[in-house]
Amino acid sequence: MEPKPARVRILDAAHELMLTVGLARATTKEIARAAGCSEAALYKYFDSKEELFVRVLRERLPRLTPLLNSLAAEPGQGTLEGNLTEIAREAALFYEQSFPIAASLYAETQLKQRHFDALRKLGAGPHRPIQDLDTYLRAEQALGRVHADADTLAAASLLLGACAQRAFAYDATDAGERPPLDAFAARLAKTLLGGISVAPGSA
Repeated sequence: MEPKPARVRILDAAHELMLTVGLARATTKEIARAAGCSEAALYKYFDSKEELFVRVLRERLPRLTPLLNSLAAEPGQGTLEGNLTEIAREAALFYEQSFPIAASLYAETQLKQRHFDALRKLGAGPHRPIQDLDTYLRAEQALGRVHADADTLAAASLLLGACAQRAFAYDATDAGERPPLDAFAARLAKTLLGGISVAPGSA
């Protein structure tokens, strides 16, 4: 078996370290060591740890952003309920897998601010899925499948907020288990649809 290319090894190592020690403590030096390369080699592929984080999110985690972008590019495809269910499912998986990576940032305010500043320059950040879902819902609104008076930004925030909550809120319950993914996504989409669709439940 041929060895993995350096870029792939770096992404693999970054993903693993970010999951186990958190983003704040996963240094480029440690990532390079785990990938079996020098820190200088790491910087040949990635300009910064922030860019590496964005690449881990985009290439190693569930494909939420590409899904939202593809739906926004071709609104009117499939049923609105089916699309929202798929979005909710991918979003729930995305937050479930990204929360352990990014959570450590929130313990260090200055680091979080520096990191978010860098993400914004890269056109990334936790606000982007909300904006992308809002864009999709507005495209559906223009086609008449979402009610003209619906607040699409609020709807996007509600759906993705619920998916983010699923990533950590249910750990504190007696059972310590998250709601089953498929049923959670379907219920969330159906409930949201009742508030924004032109004909609730039949879009």
